[in-house]
Amino acid sequence: MSASLRPIIICGASGVGKGTLISKLMENHRSKFGFSVSHTTRLPRLGEVDGVDYHFVTNEVFTNLIEKKAFVEYAHVHTKYYGTSIEAVKNVLASKCCILDIDYQGATQVKFSSDLNPVVIFVKAPNFEVLEQRLRKRGTETEDVIQVRLKNAIKEVEIADKNENNLFDVVLVNDNLERCLQEIKDVITKHIPTIKWD
Repeated sequence: MSASLRPIIICGASGVGKGTLISKLMENHRSKFGFSVSHTTRLPRLGEVDGVDYHFVTNEVFTNLIEKKAFVEYAHVHTKYYGTSIEAVKNVLASKCCILDIDYQGATQVKFSSDLNPVVIFVKAPNFEVLEQRLRKRGTETEDVIQVRLKNAIKEVEIADKNENNLFDVVLVNDNLERCLQEIKDVITKHIPTIKWD
């Protein structure tokens, strides 16, 4: 693992645009960043590929990995398990800066219970109405799932706004994709000066 590279955690409620921001960052700077592919027990969404978007596994496989202490973080979110393996992070950090798309519970585990020293960025929507519109526009969740995600979003934003224990290095509002992407790059430059932008 390169001593100068720190993982970057981008977290926030479902629907705030984390995936789009990470995709843009990776697309424009592929030589600098690698994405840590998480494990999950949820079913794949249309177009998602096992081993690329997530490692889709059964509850039994996931709990076996927990018992083997294979995860740097894991959480039970929206009735499903999500986790990031130690191996996945270290494989990326061997040559690139590792980006993790995890929730605040996972970010807490990585920041305070590991030696990875991550930069933690919380992204939120400009307001609750925009978040709800984004979730509905996806067309991938039932009304019940949307309601659970909205309820969880309120809790997550409250946690980010309080920022107890300085979990988040910065809280950003994604009201403009390009501006938010530039703000993420500015945060990375501040915390990881070895990253140089093209």
